[in-house]
Amino acid sequence: MLEMRREPSRQRLSNLPISHPNPLDFPRMKLQDLLADEALRRHEFPVAAKQPYFAHAGVAPLSRAAADAMRAHLDMAAEGNPENETTAATIEHARRRAAELIGAQPNEIALLGPTSLGLSLVARGLDWRDGDEALYYGDDYPANVYPWMALARFGVRPIALEPEHPGVITPELVEAALTERTRLVALASCHFLSGYRIDIDAIGKKLRERGVLFCLDAIQSAGAFPVSVAHVDFLSADSHKWLLGPCGAGIFYVREALQDALAPALLGAWNVHSPDFVAQTKITFEPGARRYEPGALNLAGIAGLAGALDLTLDLGLDAISKRLLGIRATLLEGARALGYQLYIEAWEQGPDAADAARSAIVTLCRPGGDLTAPAQRLQAANIAVSIRCNRQGQPLLRFSPHFYNTEEEIARALACLAQ
Repeated sequence: MLEMRREPSRQRLSNLPISHPNPLDFPRMKLQDLLADEALRRHEFPVAAKQPYFAHAGVAPLSRAAADAMRAHLDMAAEGNPENETTAATIEHARRRAAELIGAQPNEIALLGPTSLGLSLVARGLDWRDGDEALYYGDDYPANVYPWMALARFGVRPIALEPEHPGVITPELVEAALTERTRLVALASCHFLSGYRIDIDAIGKKLRERGVLFCLDAIQSAGAFPVSVAHVDFLSADSHKWLLGPCGAGIFYVREALQDALAPALLGAWNVHSPDFVAQTKITFEPGARRYEPGALNLAGIAGLAGALDLTLDLGLDAISKRLLGIRATLLEGARALGYQLYIEAWEQGPDAADAARSAIVTLCRPGGDLTAPAQRLQAANIAVSIRCNRQGQPLLRFSPHFYNTEEEIARALACLAQ
């Protein structure tokens, strides 16, 4: 029997009047315990026993915390009515912990995924005026591009930002693009390809001062780096990347002061007041961000989300982000020694480079060299990375390690790059 050296969660759901095991009632660990104990690491992150996994910016493997929470819910659901007090408590637990993750209030959180759903709800829920402008970045991930492009049919003018380096969206760039008609700015917290992290607070403060709404796609930061909504109006992030949770179970944040202004685009029995499941003659929305949850929730996914949030928050985002930047530095130093460059090497070598804008996404190119052979060697060695191309068709190797990856695993990957 593997001995678990972990601390109890501060957020355990206990003393509930239920007969089924609580899907979230299990002990927690500390980051130093994980890194010091290989058996514990492989137990808590089962993929680690199978392969070095450096593709968390795509679809990440489930942590045991998420998978166990989902299994417990599924076992309970198979034995009887899944709409019980345990399920209700799990939903509210996930809502509370999601709010804690981003510095929001629970009534500002809807439990919806994928990320594109939340972004689309913002695009379709605002009362747009003819001639309004929406700023976005045309080389963001498509989920954060198409909803804003599609606003043109409503008389909105979508305006694409044009940074000097891929994904490097600075406060100055945003401010220079603002006009009197700018209604909303939609950005990714971290660019999915270059790995550049925007200054959320600085951009948000400027927009708040101008009365411009700020919508954030936070999927590439949530679970990896601290994200605050102090100056954000809307946020969407699924859990299947850095939170190590399931697909289709995410966080949709709407600032409380804007919930009457953002009309729910999807309606059903869960978000419209329907006593005894009887449709009423007047549409009255449920209070808080629940108004954006139209029908049956992804209960198993939300259980997994809750487990993933517990894991992340118990380990601590400060500890996680510090670990990620250390792994990034080791990987990048080794890759450069082998003749590879960061995709945004020009920015990295410039005067504005700083850890506050760096992430665990390390996308490599090889000037004058082919990436086919190293990609094949990584695949043959059962090392998971992502093969990507930019708009110009340039092939790229994207590494996105997480906190549980080890220096030994990085060395194995670098050995494949070196051959």
